[in-house]
Amino acid sequence: MSSISAIHHIEFIVSNALQSAYWYCSSFGFEKFAEKITKDSTSYALKNGMARIIITSYHVQNIYTDQLVKHGDFIKDVAFRVDNLDGVLQSLLENDIKVIQQGEINSKAGLVRTAKLLADGSDVTHTLYELKQFKGSFLPYFSPSPNFELFKRVQRMPAILLDHVVQNYPIGEMEKAADWYYKTMKLKRFWSVDDKVATSEYSAMSAWLLVNEDHTVQMTLAEGVRGRKGKSQIEEFINFHGGSGVQHFAILVFDIISAVQLMKFRSVEFLTIPSGYYDILEERLNKTNLKVKEDLRLIRELNILMDFDENGYLLQIFSKPMQDRPTLFIEIIQRDNFKGFGAGNFKALFDAVEREQEKRGTLF
Repeated sequence: MSSISAIHHIEFIVSNALQSAYWYCSSFGFEKFAEKITKDSTSYALKNGMARIIITSYHVQNIYTDQLVKHGDFIKDVAFRVDNLDGVLQSLLENDIKVIQQGEINSKAGLVRTAKLLADGSDVTHTLYELKQFKGSFLPYFSPSPNFELFKRVQRMPAILLDHVVQNYPIGEMEKAADWYYKTMKLKRFWSVDDKVATSEYSAMSAWLLVNEDHTVQMTLAEGVRGRKGKSQIEEFINFHGGSGVQHFAILVFDIISAVQLMKFRSVEFLTIPSGYYDILEERLNKTNLKVKEDLRLIRELNILMDFDENGYLLQIFSKPMQDRPTLFIEIIQRDNFKGFGAGNFKALFDAVEREQEKRGTLF
């Protein structure tokens, strides 16, 4: 059965593409390498390592500008690469899934075949690209664009990959969304966290990790839980975003210490973790034979979270919201023989997010 094989890129819709592109380059080490400019829109393609993002703004009123008013700057499209688009289209037809746009683009660099889907229950789209006959460096209609001159002279950020994407849903809608992703892209439930883990005195959440057959595509779905005294981070997102959508994406680095130090130097703000978390972490590590290459003192100092088992470990850290609405943020992650998603950190992360909610006055 044909399915998606990789995340190709994610696309933002923003009010000012030039300023947003500059910010992502400045803060997270991306480089502007291509652009597509028309009378109606401006798009900049950014890259770092294998990670690709597109920043788009529109100059005329349309459905995208209406959604921008509703959501604020947001991730509109999570695009996937497919090896056999005909096989995917046949599966969609069999499951009565509507394709909202389909086409072929013939260029000097070869043929690109596309199909676009609207995710169930949200404004997020998924563009599927079959690129096996395309020899270009990115996508048709994009022309080479030089990076901002300043960043040729500053310290380079470690190369990264897109690790996973997280979408939030209103209470009671996550399971339906997961069923849609299975029917459309054969993403299967691989791992989950329930409200017994991601919980506090005030709120709770549940999350499912969906993956393709070889785990090259990973998407997490999350929803809040009823009956708590406060609003969960999921409910806060839904309120400010105006419905379901992408809450964050994770970028995989191979040296999280250097990456976070440089991001902090470039003014990225991260969630803070209480010192007691690291006291407990060190006690747990002392009872194992696990060898951690990184300096635990720096892990504590930088507020990096850690989860591990007998085979390896994961390091992760979460930025504060990257815009005026407390919606979209970025996760930085490093894996050392560890395929999990930090289940052991959910409690600490949940509490850190709630402290920020309390500061904003949105916890209750």
